[in-house]
Formats: sequence, structure tokens, C-alpha cells
Amino acid sequence: MEKRANSVPARRRITELLDTGSFVEIGGDITARNTDFNLQQIAASTDGVVTGHGLIGGELIFIYSQDAQVLHGTIGEMHAKKILQVYDMALKMGAPVIGLVDCAGIRLQEATDALEAFGSIYRAQTRASGVIPQFTAIFGTCGGGLAVFPRLTDFTFMERKDGKLFVNAPNVQDNRCETQCDTSSAEHQSKVSGAVDYIGTDTEIFEQIRSLIYMLPSNCKVGVTYDECSDDLNRVCTNLADLYKNPVAVMKNLSDQGFFFEIKKDFAREMIAGFIRLNGITVGVVANGMQAEDERGNSLRFDNVLTVDGCKKAAKFVRFCDAFSIPVVSLTNVTGYEVTVESEKNIPDGVARLIYVFAEASVPKVNVIVGKAYGSAYVAMNSKSIGADLVYAWPNAEIGMMDSHLAAKIMYVGKEQSTIIEKAEEYGKLQTSPLSAARRGHIDAIIEPEDTRKHLINALEMLFTKREKQLDKKHGAI
Repeated sequence: MEKRANSVPARRRITELLDTGSFVEIGGDITARNTDFNLQQIAASTDGVVTGHGLIGGELIFIYSQDAQVLHGTIGEMHAKKILQVYDMALKMGAPVIGLVDCAGIRLQEATDALEAFGSIYRAQTRASGVIPQFTAIFGTCGGGLAVFPRLTDFTFMERKDGKLFVNAPNVQDNRCETQCDTSSAEHQSKVSGAVDYIGTDTEIFEQIRSLIYMLPSNCKVGVTYDECSDDLNRVCTNLADLYKNPVAVMKNLSDQGFFFEIKKDFAREMIAGFIRLNGITVGVVANGMQAEDERGNSLRFDNVLTVDGCKKAAKFVRFCDAFSIPVVSLTNVTGYEVTVESEKNIPDGVARLIYVFAEASVPKVNVIVGKAYGSAYVAMNSKSIGADLVYAWPNAEIGMMDSHLAAKIMYVGKEQSTIIEKAEEYGKLQTSPLSAARRGHIDAIIEPEDTRKHLINALEMLFTKREKQLDKKHGAI
């Protein structure tokens, strides 16, 4: 069995990902039923996909791994039937599903049977969404209708060199060729499309999947997940105020043992999303970013504004957290919206979606205003007005309609510069200071940056038993 696993990439990947010796294959003798175009004369053991269950860190998972050496891993009737059995069992057991994709697409010899097979997998992924975590890892080709698979799952990983993800291949697009812009490449799908959460080698991808499995609940009924915490719950986070422009650094300082698992790191860098641990509890964090580092350690700078891609990234992440009872913390530092002609087309929809997801989420929600919080962009970032349970602000935070100097220029247009400066200072004290917001009940407390970890842990402990009744409706329409 070990020799066979090493010679077949689909089996080798399963062996490398799962706990040693834990994989149990299901349906290993299934082959294609179709006989059109002499399909029965082709050796098709497993029908191009290896399926079964195993353990990761002792936790039960279900898995399918496509075998490109058998019928090029194409999806037909029986191939899909095996994947559907994996989903059926995973839903019954309340365990995650991991799909390892390496497939030439739909099986042409099976025509409508193959189309029905595609649709049945789409439906299974849809039924499982929000019930069990779903992972897709792309090691070869994932094209055409198969490219929808990762979008229907929760997290997507892609092999950096050989992975290809596309609906239409780059060489068939108008005025495009692979040498100009390989839209199917891992880099493009990670940085431009935002379809991929992480790219790397096989080994790196498996390590990332194992890390996620370890910190996430196995299903929506499990509730909050824990890990043993040896970090000081009252630890003072020194110099945190100097790091507010770089939320990744802030999150690592706040988290137990500096742990931070970032989602879609290369996409919409002005919005950061990922998981930290506070007192051993997995917590989802979204934050507005102004500074980051690239793979080579070079400093990157961004405007602290909401963008269409940033809203999309944050909304999907918060939606996942809410489905699996993972508390959400937001770090707010936003001045408005991206100003471009292209952005203007979709930014209202993006912001509406972000507001909707935050407002609808029933998990514990805490907001920390670490910098500027201006206008309706601030409202969208988990403000008290759309349902945050607790809102904190650092002393130097600014909360209001807009920058005080700009507000004074608008209100006192045509006045002397000295008057503008005087009124700007007055406006800042009356309208944009955290104390002003606290007096009106818009924030719950002004906290020192170095005490943020302590306050967040206390807040989440208090909110642990939160119950929020939703209105009786089928579902929202946003």
C-alpha cells in the first residue's frame, strides 16, 4: 500500500496530509459505468478519484483526491458519486471535507451524465456550507465548471508552480496570451482575483491546512474552539500605539504567543483578515491596514479606505466566523472610500454587503478604534450602530464625520485661515474626540493601547454566553 501511495500523486498527497496510517479508503473498486466511445476499454480504477476518511491531529476529516493518471482525473457520473458519498458521510458525522484537485474537467464521453455529476457536487457543497468547514487545494488543473468548486468552499490553497485555476484558459481570451498575463496562475488568483487564500509548495499547503483544521470547529454545532493558553492574560502590549498602521503587527502582539493565521494575505492588502487566539479561544479579526511587508520584507503602504475588494474579503470572512460561532474583533482605522471611477461602480454594493454581514452576525462582536473612524466607512466597520456588542477606542483615536480641519473649511468657507484653524480645533474637541463619542454612548470605554489584550479577553469572556434571537424570516435578500 505504501509503495502504491508513493507512486500515485493523489494517494501520496493524502498520505502526506493525514496523520500517519489513519487513511481509510472508501469505494476503491468503483469504475466508470459509461461504455460510449469505448470507455470500458480504458483502465479506470477508482474512476479518477481516491476518497475516504482519516485524521488530522486526531480529528476526523473526510477527503477526496483526484488522480490525473486515471482518465486525467476528469469528472463523470461515478467519480462524482464517490465525492457525494464523502459529503454525505461528512455531514452525518459533522466533520470537515478536504478536496485535493487535479482534474482536466468534465468527462466528454459521458456528456449529460457528467453535467449532472457537476451539478450534484455543486449542490452538496452548497448544502454543506455553514455546516462543516470545506477546504479545496489545487495541485494541477482546475478549469471550466470545476473552477466553481473552490468558490463554493471556505478556504482555497493552490500549488505555486503547477496549479492552474480558470474558467476560460488565458490563451482563448481576447487580446491575451499566457506570456502577457497568465490569469490561471496561482499568483494571479491570489493577488488579483482573491480566489486563493494561500499559495505554496505541497508541503507548505498541507501544513497550512493542518493549522486551520486544528483551530476551527469541526462543524457548526461544536461552538468555540480552545487551545491551552500559557500566555499571561493581563500581559501589557508595549509600543502597541506605534504599530496601529500595521494591523498584522498589532494582532501578533495581542494574540496568545504571537499567533496569527492570515487569510487571503496577497489580496486587498488594505483589509486584513485572519485568526488569532485570546485565552486559548479562536477569534476572527478584520482590520484596516496602512502598512505591510511583502515577501522580501519591503515596506508597503496603503490608504486607510474601504475598497470593493477589501469589503468582499472582510464580508466573506466574517460570514464564515458567524456560521461557526467564532467571535469577531475588528480594528478600525478608516477615513472613507476609495475614490476611482472603477470603484464607484461597485463600492456601494461592497459596503452594503459588509454592513449586512456585520449586522446579521450573532456571534460576540468587539470593535477597537485604533486610529481614525470617519463617516459611513466607520459605521460599516463593526460600529455599535450596526450591532457591535462592545466598542473601545484608544485615546488618540478620531471618531466623526471627517477630519476636523476639512470640516471647518466646509462649515466656514471663505473665512480667514486663523478662523479655520480655531474652528478645526473646536470641532475636534466637540465632535471627533473619543471622549465626545463616549459621552454619547457610541463607544463603551477609552482604553490604553497597551491594555487592549486584557480588555478583549475580558470582553469575550463576558460575551461567551451571548444569545441573540433573529427575526422570523426565511433569509435576507442581500
